[in-house]
Amino acid sequence: MLMVLSPSKTLDESSALPKLATTLPACLDEAGELVKILRNYSAPKLSQLMDIIDKLAALNAARYAEYSTPFTAKNARPALYLFKGDVYEPMAVAEYGKKELDYAQQHLRILSGLYGVLRPLDLMQPYRLEMGTRLANKKGKDLYAFWGSRISEELNAAMGKKPLLVNLASEEYFSSVKIDVLTAPVLHIAFKEKQKDKLKVVGLFAKRARGMMADFAIRNKIKSPENLKEFNGGGYAFQPRLSGPEQWVFTR
Repeated sequence: MLMVLSPSKTLDESSALPKLATTLPACLDEAGELVKILRNYSAPKLSQLMDIIDKLAALNAARYAEYSTPFTAKNARPALYLFKGDVYEPMAVAEYGKKELDYAQQHLRILSGLYGVLRPLDLMQPYRLEMGTRLANKKGKDLYAFWGSRISEELNAAMGKKPLLVNLASEEYFSSVKIDVLTAPVLHIAFKEKQKDKLKVVGLFAKRARGMMADFAIRNKIKSPENLKEFNGGGYAFQPRLSGPEQWVFTR
């Protein structure tokens, strides 16, 4: 079983880190190609490309200008400790010990516009590049064209025995995964809220629930997807009548 999460715009670049056996991203060469393209964009052009305010555009223009390899503990941080948005806030990463981190490294992948696929302990440098960005490149008009089947191939390589991909990512990021290239079936997880006698996916709540489920799997070192049905974080409960073989629905 392999889980995939979306990355986060919010980053933690300064908190203290435990001693970790870090790794390097598998798609570091591709990240370098994208950085070369992005260095040709001024801050105003980045603002327009990414639809972000001038201050953020200037920050990210500086990040791309300063991007350098090799990645070290001095110029990069592990992905699981750098991302700090809605998905990652419910994850008690500071409490993870070696067993939890080993499990996460084996069973969790983070999809990324810049890095393609990240393991939790892969070193990375701060960036802003959403997967839906229409960044023209030699392979096409956007990042989906740039990554092609590369992300799916990396996910295939990470699959163990009895492979299954558990989708805890947003639609924007999971769209970078080519289902026809995968060598494993996909299980989509949906989190819905009861509102006025209707069930609805609420973006913010769904993001947090995805992080909670990933944390649940890591803490309990779950290997069988059946055990995910026991997840009850945030008041959610598995709904067998609303679920099917390809999608499990949790409501609250």
